[in-house]
Parts: sequence; structure tokens; C-alpha cells
Amino acid sequence: ESSGEMTPYTGAELAALLSGGESHLVERKRNAGDGEALRKNVCAFANDLPGTGQAGVIFVGVEDDGRCANLDIDDGLLARLAQLRADGSIMPLPTVTVEKRRVSGCTIAVVRVAPASAPPVRYRGRAWVRVGPTVQPASPDDERRLGERRRAGDLPFDMRPAASAAFDDLDAEYARERYLPQAVAADILAENRRPLELQLRSLRLILDGRPAWGALLGLGSEPRRWLPGAYVQFLRIDGAAITSPIRNRRALTGRLEDVLRGLDDSLASNICERAEIAAAARETKRPDYPIAALRQLAWNAIMHRSYEGTNAPVRVHWYADRVEIENPGGLYGRVTPRNFGRETDYRNPLTAEIMANLGFAQRFGLGIPLAREELARNGNPEPEFAFGPSRVTVTVRPAP
Repeated sequence: ESSGEMTPYTGAELAALLSGGESHLVERKRNAGDGEALRKNVCAFANDLPGTGQAGVIFVGVEDDGRCANLDIDDGLLARLAQLRADGSIMPLPTVTVEKRRVSGCTIAVVRVAPASAPPVRYRGRAWVRVGPTVQPASPDDERRLGERRRAGDLPFDMRPAASAAFDDLDAEYARERYLPQAVAADILAENRRPLELQLRSLRLILDGRPAWGALLGLGSEPRRWLPGAYVQFLRIDGAAITSPIRNRRALTGRLEDVLRGLDDSLASNICERAEIAAAARETKRPDYPIAALRQLAWNAIMHRSYEGTNAPVRVHWYADRVEIENPGGLYGRVTPRNFGRETDYRNPLTAEIMANLGFAQRFGLGIPLAREELARNGNPEPEFAFGPSRVTVTVRPAP
């Protein structure tokens, strides 16, 4: 369960928890008189030191041995329990639900506390944890573990585990036969007898038993099932306006490598070359756009786009008088319009690593300078960049 969402327990589930005694997930209270003890329990359940990912439960109206205390569960009691988290003594605010339930013939109050996404949670400045059925102050090692879990939650999107995905959603054959030989030295790979899942975990493609979002993008059997916007929309347009007739339309889909190779093919097949006569009467050919520049700009869009919270694709629109490449997501991190092309930051570091291992990004941070260099060498104007809060667009014009 996540810290923001809890599925209600059935009566049978509550009865099983109640009869199982106190544990790292269950606390029994005869009444709500000891507010400090209740708040320490809320804090401890929110910290979820064992890392179960499950909500902790406080049963109010139950004796220590599990017998019904016959407590009057009225609206006033439920309101007091609901205020346990709201007086500012527990920070950051945990997710808590309170309800009146009848379990095994006893009417009780059930307080459920979800694991926090950003531990440690502190009650009056001190972190508390459950050790078996007891509540104790967190030790320095406990706080270190909780802090590491928080940092894992702060990982870039493509390095976070996809909670609803499983190892089987990756293409095991592709990972074993294609990706691992590119990502790991041959001698090390030859000596490695570990299962595939452990090998991928060592490359940060598996986290907490789940594929990372970047792994689904690069090695997934069906990337768009998980990331609907993970494709490139390629349009060849006969004219200078988006309303002009469309000569060719392609949706480049599949694993990251499939998309990138399809994109390379689309770019190459639309470049035109014209003959030029040099001073020595030798004929040379010059493309209207250098493939290396378009490739760098398109790869850059795929690498740095936002895959979180959007279903929009990368768009490559090839007009009669220009090529426009647009990626969802504005500038990221330290990059600003003033230092763009000189400063580098990575919204998707795992995606960048996968692209590099597959041979699509050999020199990090040099995509824009290389594109500019290739355009200048071919006689094309400088690329034009436009920055919006939710997109970056580059316009490339042909060589005159």
C-alpha cells in the first residue's frame, strides 16, 4: 500500500489481525486516554522500519489479551482519534484513516496508518519505530535506513520501481542476448552465473523486485502499456503549415532501441542531396540537412523528455522549409535558457545509460554542441530553440 491510498480491510482480514496479537503491524488499546502513546504508534507505523509497505493498525476498544473492552465508540472518540495527526506534533503528516467497525462481535475503532513516502516521520522531533510489538525511539542506524528509503523515493522517475509491473514484463531474451552483452564486459559476463533478475538488479534495472520505469522503456515487452507516450510521432508535411497535406506519417514504437533505429531510418530517408560543382569542376553532393545533426537533436529529445505524467510523444515534424523536433517536458534541473547546450542535467539518467550502452549516446553532454557543429559544417543556419514550461522545441532550417 502507498502512503496516499489504503484499501479498506474486510471483516475477516480485521478479525485475523486482531486475533493474531500485537506485532510490527498491530497495536491494541483499551481506550484513547493516552494520546502520547497513540501518537508514538502512529509515528512508528508511518516509519515502517521493516519495510513491509503495509499499513499498521491500532485497535481501540480492545484489552491487551484481545478481549473486547466494551468501549463506547461514539463520534467524539472517532473525532479525537482523527486529530492524532493534525496537531503538528507528527511531521511530516502521515496518512491516517479512522473508522468504527464491528469485529468478532466487538465494536471498536480502527486506526490505520500508511507507510510514509518520505521517512523518517517524527513525533515532537524524535523518530519512533516498531520493533516487534513494541514502540521504541529510532536508533542512529534505524534513522539511516529510513533516510536511505526516502532517498530511494527521491530517485529520478526512470529509476523508480514501477509498482504495478513485474519482472515478467521485461523481455528476458532481449535483456540476456542483446542488452547485457552491451552493458557488461564480456569476461565478467562469462563468469557471471547469477540469475538474470540479479544481473539486472546490479545494473539498477530492478529495484525492490520491480522493474524500473527506465527498464520497461528499454527492455520491456510492451513499453507503451506502461508509458503510453513512449513513442515518436514522425510526420513528413508537404508545405510550411501543420494544416498542409501529410506525405508520410509514422508512429515509431517498441523498445527504446526499436524507436531509435526507426527514427534514424525516417530521418535518413527524408534527406535530399543536391549536386554542387566545385572550382575544379568536380561534382560533390551536399544534403539539405546533415543526418548527424538531426540524429543528435532527436536522440536528445528522447533522452531528456518527461515520461512522467504525460501521454504525449516526441514529435518530429518535417516541413517543406524546416524540421521541428519537440519533446514533452521543459528544461530540467540546472539547465536554463541561458546555459542550454553548455550545462547538462539528466531527467532520465537510467534512460541515458541504456541509450549509451546501445550505442546511441557515446558522449554525454555533447549532443547540442555536436549538432551545432554539424549544421555549421554543412552550411545550415543555427538551430532555433524555444523553451516552454512543458516542452522544448528545436527548429532546423535547410542549407541555403
